[in-house]
Amino acid sequence: MAKFNYVAMDSRGKETKGVLEVGTQAEAINRLKEMGMFPTKVMEADKPKDKKTTKGSSAPGGGGGGGKKKAGSINIRIPGMGSGVKTKTLTTFTRQLATLVDAGLPLMRGLRVLSKQERNPTLKRVVEDLAVSIEGGSTFSEALAQHPKVFNKLFINMVRAGELGGVLEVVLNRLSEFMEKAEKIKGKVVAAMFYPSAVMVVAGGILVLLMVVVVPKFKQIFADMLGSEGLPGFTEFVLKISDTIKTQTVILTDGPPYVLPGPVVIGVVVFLIAFRLAVRTKKGRWLWDKVKLHLPAIGPVISKVAIARFCRTLGTLVSSGVPILQALNIVKETAGNVIVANAVQEVHESVKEGETITAPLEKSGVFPPMVISMVDVGEQTGALPEMLLKIADNYDDEVDNAVAAMTSLLEPIMIVFLAIIVGSIVIALFLPLITLIDKLGGNDEGEK
Repeated sequence: MAKFNYVAMDSRGKETKGVLEVGTQAEAINRLKEMGMFPTKVMEADKPKDKKTTKGSSAPGGGGGGGKKKAGSINIRIPGMGSGVKTKTLTTFTRQLATLVDAGLPLMRGLRVLSKQERNPTLKRVVEDLAVSIEGGSTFSEALAQHPKVFNKLFINMVRAGELGGVLEVVLNRLSEFMEKAEKIKGKVVAAMFYPSAVMVVAGGILVLLMVVVVPKFKQIFADMLGSEGLPGFTEFVLKISDTIKTQTVILTDGPPYVLPGPVVIGVVVFLIAFRLAVRTKKGRWLWDKVKLHLPAIGPVISKVAIARFCRTLGTLVSSGVPILQALNIVKETAGNVIVANAVQEVHESVKEGETITAPLEKSGVFPPMVISMVDVGEQTGALPEMLLKIADNYDDEVDNAVAAMTSLLEPIMIVFLAIIVGSIVIALFLPLITLIDKLGGNDEGEK
């Protein structure tokens, strides 16, 4: 008999650790399932040094010895893996795997097929490792849990629920649909914000070039032309802004045309670094997430995205057979906003005490009355997952409309703003010329 250390979740979503004395790892997993637990990590306890050395000497890449090593531990970590897999690539992999499994192809063979055609080197290695782990006796969810940087808890727990219920192909299809819709919303928001962001960056660069390089050259010209009369007030104002930008933002060194950051640029960089560090703290993150939800124009969009993610994630988990308390724990970790995560925690505590979901949702102040009413109806009718997914679809449409409206509003605002700035610079540069023309006209009349 061997000893196996385990980490598992009970029916209420609480993590439990312990040791089981059984013959094999598979027996340990089955024992935990019989106890009503969901194992997340099962590995053999450390053995005496001489036995461990003997086991480790079985050649990696060897035939029979390698298989025993893989069955002995499911907690394999590969350094550097997980950081090179984009969400879009993972979504495509999930959809392809769901299609293959749904068509009746065995999971092992499906993973082998996908590993051969995968172009992303990181995901290719991960898929090959998944196949090796399953071949060594691990379940699919256990193999996924070995790569937490690639597969999050939502992915792992949905697969585990599908395995327990014998509906892995259904869960993979739901998971791929969930990821595709989340990626679609993200893509729409990014695409909508790309154009105005690009325009503002280019326009800002041009304006800085005008104020730093072009406008200062007119200063000496105007001084020579007007002499002691001085420049018009508005022109003086624009020239002072130009001097400030030139001296405080960038420093043009004498000799070679080197451009160095000025005090303002350095101050902005320091502020951004300090802001990033502050946001990483618990209090700072809470404050920033609260501010984001109340920002004009952008706040409602962020709120709608958070609500849609909450409803779709919880609805997908519950409909896939994940226990409600465990599902709420996963939703809290994938909320993406501390305010929403705190509200989900309150819901978890309420459900744990045998109460309803709607009361803590209403108390949080994050969820609008329509969402609370629909969730209440779903609870009372026993159709909570379906109702949550309907809310998510509704809010996805609202996010599309809000982003489209915000983008259409930003375009004229940017045009007017840039027209005012550029027009002001042009007027400031023309005013001395008008003054000079008036001066020359007065001299001509005096001579006559």
